[in-house]
Amino acid sequence: MKMSVLQADIQDSTVLLRVDYNVPFLGNTGEISDDSRIRASIPTIDYLLSKNCKIIICSHVGRPKGERVESLRMQPISTRLSELIELDVKQVDDCVGKQIEIITDESPPASIIMLENLRFHTEEEANDQNFAEALSRLASIYVNDAFGTSHRAHASIEGITHFLPSVSGLLLDKEITVLQNVLEQPSHPYVAILGGAKVSDKISVARHLAERVDLLVIGGGMINPFLRVQGYSLGEVQIPNEELSFASEILNQFEKGKFDLKLPVDVVVSDSLSSEAPYKTVPLDNIPVGWHIMDIGAKSSEEFRASIIKAKTVIWNGPMGIFEMEQFSKGTLGIAKTLSQMIDAMTVIGGGSTAEAVKKLGLDQLMTHVSTGGGACLKFLEGNDLPGVVALMDAS
Repeated sequence: MKMSVLQADIQDSTVLLRVDYNVPFLGNTGEISDDSRIRASIPTIDYLLSKNCKIIICSHVGRPKGERVESLRMQPISTRLSELIELDVKQVDDCVGKQIEIITDESPPASIIMLENLRFHTEEEANDQNFAEALSRLASIYVNDAFGTSHRAHASIEGITHFLPSVSGLLLDKEITVLQNVLEQPSHPYVAILGGAKVSDKISVARHLAERVDLLVIGGGMINPFLRVQGYSLGEVQIPNEELSFASEILNQFEKGKFDLKLPVDVVVSDSLSSEAPYKTVPLDNIPVGWHIMDIGAKSSEEFRASIIKAKTVIWNGPMGIFEMEQFSKGTLGIAKTLSQMIDAMTVIGGGSTAEAVKKLGLDQLMTHVSTGGGACLKFLEGNDLPGVVALMDAS
């Protein structure tokens, strides 16, 4: 167990708070299109303010690669945070340096300063120790509440912990606690639902979860290697050997009774990824030549629901289809609705596009937990240690 901010002596301290404010912006207006990551950090901020702490917030936005990119400045985020907490957030124009040290030193207790985008400095992603030490001069304690970036060994995530006492924030602590429970102490029946387009990203997760779950449900782009291995025609769709090998391995384990496996029985197909393109639902053995799978079909959705609804623990990572387009969103909506109705079960949404989907459908508040970190969540579910978590102090 890692030490939480609740266990640390932080009264009247100056805190360097690492958050994940890598939020999306509307291309035409530059306005924040989803502020859920900002909202997720507010409990930790409120707690620090209740302890009369001076808060120095740091985060990255986008991939500026060491350049000062105007569209990736932190000012819009400072403005939004100010609105949400009804307290002025002072935006500064850099994250290290003598001038920043003077500003932070002169700020009063229970005030908030937002540092400029950390990735305007190449040293951040390089985990440069001099850069980490420069950040450490701004505060007396470090609080990591950036679960979504804790799988990266960056200066503000791992390097900083060599210079300051380091503890977890409330969000990070919740993420780790929930995911550990899902992996190590799940209630049964235990179901894992995996989908999405990037099959290679999910192979290690599927293998790790397959050792624990009672039922593995596969949808989205994940189904292609399974269908190819089972002899179904997918036309000219190219599937890497690694994915075919993985599908064969899972099918073999299923046949040996290691776990139950649920694959679609019908799919929604189209000849192009367009809202105007024709589409139809077909059985697996009747996919037209040149057409591609865009979603699971209605019969598959019914069968998935019947299997999932009995579960006591569900972890879901990856949509069932191209949910951004209405005609291909029904499979994902079906899973989301099913989970939202399972009030006696632990339902965990594994971040990334899955979290985006349940939020878009307005069902996120009906889940037990929606992770704020896609990549970090996947790494954790693979059974890997996260550098930003390992580096924190252990609870006494």
